[in-house]
Amino acid sequence: MRRQPKVAADERGMMLIMAGLGLVAFMSATMLALDVGMFMAARSQAQNAADAGALAGATTLYYNDWNNRSPSGPAVQNAIAAATHSANHVMSTNVSVYASDVTFPTPERVQVTVHRTGARDNPLLPFIAPMFGIDTVDLGATAIAEASPANAMTCVKPFTIPDKWDERQSPPWDPSDTFDVVDNQKNPLAVPDVYTPRGPGYTGYSALDFGTTVVIKGANGNNIYPSIYFPYSMAGVTGAAAYEWNIENCNTTMMEWDQRLLAEPGNMSGPTRAGVLDLIAQDPGAYWDGTRVVSTKSPSPRVAPIPVFDPQFYDVGKQNGRYADFKVANYIGIFIKRMVGNDVEAIIVPVGGVLKGGAAPVANAVPKAIVLVQ
Repeated sequence: MRRQPKVAADERGMMLIMAGLGLVAFMSATMLALDVGMFMAARSQAQNAADAGALAGATTLYYNDWNNRSPSGPAVQNAIAAATHSANHVMSTNVSVYASDVTFPTPERVQVTVHRTGARDNPLLPFIAPMFGIDTVDLGATAIAEASPANAMTCVKPFTIPDKWDERQSPPWDPSDTFDVVDNQKNPLAVPDVYTPRGPGYTGYSALDFGTTVVIKGANGNNIYPSIYFPYSMAGVTGAAAYEWNIENCNTTMMEWDQRLLAEPGNMSGPTRAGVLDLIAQDPGAYWDGTRVVSTKSPSPRVAPIPVFDPQFYDVGKQNGRYADFKVANYIGIFIKRMVGNDVEAIIVPVGGVLKGGAAPVANAVPKAIVLVQ
């Protein structure tokens, strides 16, 4: 009698099954190693592209045209250009950024979203996943940058002008006005001029003043005119040589709001003129084109911050017999255009500031620090 083989007990061929299962596991692990690794790298690159776009947008918004948030405006277009620059490719391919992907959640913030998606014909192409029916992968990233009010300043020039006030004697405020709250006998005026410090109702300089031409003259007497300047010493160092050096160079002393300024003794018109002319000579081709400073240097040394002082604080000090008692109310940027005799002709422009040590930004600060907030 012929015996039937014991098929159920025959284990031949199991190795092929195990090998097949192992191959599937190996391919799955390979897909995980290659594709997931690629996705993580792509995600990081996409975030870099979004960050670059948001920073460029916020920088352009503040320095070029604060009032233009249109799709064709410089803030939107520079954000798109930075995000799609070849340096910000995602896996060697441009991200997609439309004007509608650049938004402004608040007046100070620029949000940019970048895409590599099938809907925009630029999805990611995985290596192994197509074997499992996954042919493309969509990816995006979002960043928000802000022109944040600064809380500290550096490279500040050593002369100060009064902050703006609400002119009540001969409105509106203009360079020929004087800040008056008392008469010559120190009696309160019936309708005094009003200065409101930073906060609600602040009367001082703001982004609305960018592009305004000012002629800064040496102070004569105690009257407070918008265009007068007072020299002050920096870091406690006095004298004409130090004062002139501080105009020509960047003094890295960190300055803040509400700090007191020590008036520089003596007539500083000569050192002011010499220092300003040297500063102009460092970048003679720079000019204001009506919207921004055009220069081969970034930034032009002719763009500098100066402090503006609290006219009310100064006036009260003057009434009490203290001369040249200054308190920093804010900072503004000026582009030094030229010297006219001993007067400095300048244009009020945006200027960068510092966010120091995690302290809160200063309310109504004109200088801004460009930072990523998301």
